[in-house]
Amino acid sequence: METGNKLQRNAFALAVISGCVLIILLAQFKVINLYIQSVIMFMGINIMISTSLNLVNGNMGEFSCGHAAFLCVGAYVSSITSVLIMAPNDITGAPFLPPEFSLLVFPISVFLGGIVAALAGILVALPSFKTRGDYLAIITIAVNYMVISGIENLDIIGGPRGFMGMKKVVKSMYQVADVPWMMIFVALGTIFCVMLIRRYVSSTYGKGVNAVCQDEIAAEIMSVNTNKVKLVTFMLSSGLCGMAGGLFAHVVGYVNPQSFNILKSTEAMVMVYLGGMGSLSGAVMSAVFFTFLLELLRPLQILKWVIIPFTLVLLMQFRPEGIMGNKELTDVFPKLRKYCRFK
Repeated sequence: METGNKLQRNAFALAVISGCVLIILLAQFKVINLYIQSVIMFMGINIMISTSLNLVNGNMGEFSCGHAAFLCVGAYVSSITSVLIMAPNDITGAPFLPPEFSLLVFPISVFLGGIVAALAGILVALPSFKTRGDYLAIITIAVNYMVISGIENLDIIGGPRGFMGMKKVVKSMYQVADVPWMMIFVALGTIFCVMLIRRYVSSTYGKGVNAVCQDEIAAEIMSVNTNKVKLVTFMLSSGLCGMAGGLFAHVVGYVNPQSFNILKSTEAMVMVYLGGMGSLSGAVMSAVFFTFLLELLRPLQILKWVIIPFTLVLLMQFRPEGIMGNKELTDVFPKLRKYCRFK
């Protein structure tokens, strides 16, 4: 009986994992083409970006507007690490390791990109101790420009021309075994990100995050170490976004500093506000919807950046709380609580 209840509680997670396995099998046997595969991978990456920013802007109630900076840091650190070790390049010449090590080097490089991005998150966390609202938004935008300008002035990694070579790393993984490795790693990264955020927010420590959102002064009175909560939350959010950046760089095969400008940060904010502030399931659904919307509007080219902001204006007018508000799927559909928990 206890085993049956446990399976019932984990039914949603099992369904998600089964869906990921099915998609990977469809990709393996060429049932879905490379374009559809790329859209699915960008969907997973956008879920990581949306849920990580939602942790700060939604759950903690801060106003970060430069999330693409950490995406950029993670993308470059991960790309440089994997290319230097696994691919021929202009800096070290021949690769350090043969292709057989690519399946080990790649996830380590993505994780390293997340760690460095988390450390970069301190640039935002420290000013957040004294500022909130519009002032913090200005600081995060400044950080976004600082990161981009810094990379553009580093000619050793391509400067404004960008950095490439990640496709060679991906090809070396295919030499080990001909399976859709990038699809697998994106799926693992997405599941890891969502599960980690869910566990963090629902933990006792995560309750301090919500307390800071409601009233920071009252949280301090109730013995919540608000500075520590902010520091850890900003670093966790930045680190997960950095991992998304590492996956993004290897899916695309090329990174350029201007790919992570304020427009990319705006995309992240649109996904968060579209889904609902503080709603994990809302952030996931909005990332899926937003990715589909970008692909549908791709033929319109630059006009899509008129339609997407206009959609956000309409959303703020008619449903300012977003699709889910601050609720989860289990709040809207209580019967789902038997199968999954979001908080």
